[in-house]
Amino acid sequence: MRTEQPKVIYLKDYQAPEYLIDETNLTFELYEDHSLVHAQLVIRRNPERAAGDSGAGLPPLVLDGQQLELLSLAMDDRVLGEGDYQLDDSHLTLQPVSSQFTLDSTVRIHPESNTALEGLYKSGTMFCTQCEAEGFRKITYYLDRPDVMSTFTTTITAEQHRYPVLLSNGNPMASGAEEGGRHWATWQDPFKKPAYLFALVAGDLWCVEDTFTTMNQREVALRIYVEPENIDKVQHAMDSLKKSMRWDEEVYGREYDLDIFMIVAVNDFNMGAMENKGLNIFNSSCVLAKAETATDAAHQRVEAVVAHEYFHNWSGNRVTCRDWFQLSLKEGFTVFRDAEFSADMNSRTVKRIEDVAFLRTNQFAEDAGPMAHPVRPDSFMEISNFYTLTVYEKGAEVVRMIHTLLGAEGFRKGTDLYFERHDGQAVTCDDFVKAMEDANGVELTQFKRWYSQSGTPRLQVEESYDAQAKTYSLTFRQSCPATPGQKEKAPFVIPLALGLLDGKGNELPLRLQGEGAAQGVGRVLALTEAEQCFTFVDIPERPLPSLLRGFSAPVKLSFPYSRDQLMFLMQHDSDGFNRWEAGQQLSVQVLQELIAQHQKGEPLVLDSRLVKAFDTLLGDESLDQAMVAEMLSLPSEAYLTEISEVADVEAIHAAREFARVTIGEALYQPLLARYRANRALSRETGYIAEAAHIARRTLQNIALSYLMQSGKAEALEACLEQFNDCDNMTERLSALAVLVNSAFEQAKADALQRFAEYFKDDPLVMDQWFSVQAGCGLPGGLERVQELMKHPAFTLKNPNKVRALIGAFANQNLVNFHRADGAGYRFLADHVIALNALNPQIASRQLTPLTRWRKYDTSRQQLMKAELERILASGELSSDVYEIVSKSLA
Repeated sequence: MRTEQPKVIYLKDYQAPEYLIDETNLTFELYEDHSLVHAQLVIRRNPERAAGDSGAGLPPLVLDGQQLELLSLAMDDRVLGEGDYQLDDSHLTLQPVSSQFTLDSTVRIHPESNTALEGLYKSGTMFCTQCEAEGFRKITYYLDRPDVMSTFTTTITAEQHRYPVLLSNGNPMASGAEEGGRHWATWQDPFKKPAYLFALVAGDLWCVEDTFTTMNQREVALRIYVEPENIDKVQHAMDSLKKSMRWDEEVYGREYDLDIFMIVAVNDFNMGAMENKGLNIFNSSCVLAKAETATDAAHQRVEAVVAHEYFHNWSGNRVTCRDWFQLSLKEGFTVFRDAEFSADMNSRTVKRIEDVAFLRTNQFAEDAGPMAHPVRPDSFMEISNFYTLTVYEKGAEVVRMIHTLLGAEGFRKGTDLYFERHDGQAVTCDDFVKAMEDANGVELTQFKRWYSQSGTPRLQVEESYDAQAKTYSLTFRQSCPATPGQKEKAPFVIPLALGLLDGKGNELPLRLQGEGAAQGVGRVLALTEAEQCFTFVDIPERPLPSLLRGFSAPVKLSFPYSRDQLMFLMQHDSDGFNRWEAGQQLSVQVLQELIAQHQKGEPLVLDSRLVKAFDTLLGDESLDQAMVAEMLSLPSEAYLTEISEVADVEAIHAAREFARVTIGEALYQPLLARYRANRALSRETGYIAEAAHIARRTLQNIALSYLMQSGKAEALEACLEQFNDCDNMTERLSALAVLVNSAFEQAKADALQRFAEYFKDDPLVMDQWFSVQAGCGLPGGLERVQELMKHPAFTLKNPNKVRALIGAFANQNLVNFHRADGAGYRFLADHVIALNALNPQIASRQLTPLTRWRKYDTSRQQLMKAELERILASGELSSDVYEIVSKSLA
């Protein structure tokens, strides 16, 4: 059992580094049972700290290093003995004798046994790296912090027949052969970067090549490297990369700066992808896609992740973060950028719906849990635990609010100034906001509370209408619940987009009391006080407000809409997002009524207005099919759990399933008509990965899922036809998923067996096969997952497998994971303990469902806490797991 707590690091304690590294020259000798790393560092005293130097001499140089075997060390060609330095498990400390010097070292490391997948490791037969956040210290002794930026020259030597491809950051400089069948290659990155952006790859790889001509007519070579069997799954990623490069030029004026841009697909990877300068390393799930093996969602994910990592070239690499507390400086900003790119490439409304649904289900839950933290955290034990939805998704919402307040033109002026002012620097969130202020002549001091205050603000809204004066008033009251370390919260700046609808659904012109002429039919209010009232004049009748359009701020909005008013907004609101939101609120009200009926033991009765609303949607062929599909999708069990004071998992599951069956039976014919029309077009056109075709398939599959609720042979026949005769994974996997969740046992078993046999050699497709079964809400879910863990395609050593099976079960299959005897909790805890020894990052990320124990009834709370306590007492815990567990029990 751990006897000492990991050290807590605080933002308030930040100090600039004592020393800087101007040049980093690395040589890697890669072997099968070890690797040697030779590092030559050109180091100088940081002038920012030198002003405090006294006659006592220079401060010691403290370099980070973990799991390194030091073989040699020299300073300015003077070989250092053991008495010239101090060495412990995490640091190498030595005493410089001049303010500028060169340090040479050689260390031995073991990539072949590195299961944590940090630093240099092997994925299959390939050497690769992951250095963010603090992986470089597992490669060589270094000042492993983002505010130490250096130019890098890297030489790699390896056996040529095993590793014909040798890659690193920057531009290729030279290569050649060595004796004994080895060869070498040297790469040079002319742009200073922190060590977390270093990358190396060595393997037997094939590549797809293309070129991109920049806005200044420079030709950039584009290469995507994969293992040979995946060479036919790369074109979509290449097309996405070229779209991203063009979009970043057109929208942000950002041109790529090196002669070559490379992506490498890696099977074993803790994250989605990594933006290393010029050499992006991707989880293979985020780069490989073709119709037969990847769904529409996977294609869209590849497009978004390729864009995200490419956009980091400016928002993360050319301008990086000063310290890890500023992580959202690059991640929140870049998530916003990739979301806008995806919105431009596909349906803007549907993209916003998807992002908000994910945010409200998952990030809001994080805000309400023991790991709640501000977008810019105040402290951490293990930085890997702060690659969170708060930093990424909520951070993106903060950037979006700045965009909303300043407008597109003002935001672009701000980003231009930001990149110009800070190119080549490591900066802070305050620097980003300051550029926005200076470029637009605005003051955003209060707005910055979004960076420093944790929790999800709540916004209560009341209305009043004066028919005689023709005025309509909205009163807003904002508050934010207490979160760990923050009991009291000051008011936020909340941009609230709204419109007012008359009785026919027309938008009313808006003029606030005291203003001149009306300023159009929709506008954005800036809420800045705990309570504020806005009065609109010349309102001829009591209007219906459309509030928080486009989800203009990440808040929980409360307004007393009736079900009839929600149906009206579903039909008439000009804001696509709010039409969906009205449908979601209507569905929530109806489902909560069913939940209450189930808890009281009453017969379940579905409000017919929901069926009528869905029938109207199906009958309106003028609507975007992707939008119709989103509106027909009931709120998830996870979202219903998040908005519950005490989540009753059985009642939530029973209510939602009853609603799905009732809707499927009541609307069987219109659903069947839509399904058949869309399926016929799918057969006619074949697979095309474009927005209109994706929309059609999405609605087709939603319709099929409802049809299968009927249990009719006709529905099964349609499902099997789609499974057997389609030309793409989107339709095949959707058919398999509804089969797995149906009562057709023989058809289900046959389909699962045939699918696994056909795709057994494709790891990413098998991950989908695992996830479909892990997410099945029918009884016996835990036993199915336990049996699947024995499958030869599963291994705890691969993060994708863990997420596909264990993660999908614990996060998506709530009724089985939260079964009353606590077996699901024991299962997860067992595997967290096992993963802690293999891969601490992945272990800590699996803990999330257990950390939310306060959301459930007393019995489940006790069972979940007991498992957290068992993990805590299980032995020597990594700092990753210890931090999550200890904070969850606090």
